[in-house]
Amino acid sequence: MRHGKVHRKFNRTAEHRKAMFSNLAGALITHEQIVTTLPKAKDLRPVVEKLVTLARRGDLHARRQLIAQLRDQSVVKKLFEVLGPRYQGRPGGYTRIVKAGFRYGDSTPVAVIEFVDRDVEAKGASDRARAEAEAAAAAAA
Repeated sequence: MRHGKVHRKFNRTAEHRKAMFSNLAGALITHEQIVTTLPKAKDLRPVVEKLVTLARRGDLHARRQLIAQLRDQSVVKKLFEVLGPRYQGRPGGYTRIVKAGFRYGDSTPVAVIEFVDRDVEAKGASDRARAEAEAAAAAAA
């Protein structure tokens, strides 16, 4: 019986699940909107909500907890400098999940998970900056 078993396993080991949600959370924090399967989005929501709540606290211990969980300094920096202050007055509910149809290959339900009051320019900003740097380097050469 599955009494009290809340989360999905996704046919992965515990370590793989932990790494997968860490990577998904990092991508969501970086881009502020990602497209993934509906079950993954539903299980990612509480993970990200807890990370933003830690960032709202803003102390050194919270920063170290986030670094231990996300393993990416730039993502933790964005959490503390951008997202923490943005949601300081909000008591929870930092993300929204919007159903986005079905994936072509296997008809899996797909969803968009995004931050409420997100920065529209954040999605793909790192890719744009990299492309501009490559273009500038090519023009200089």
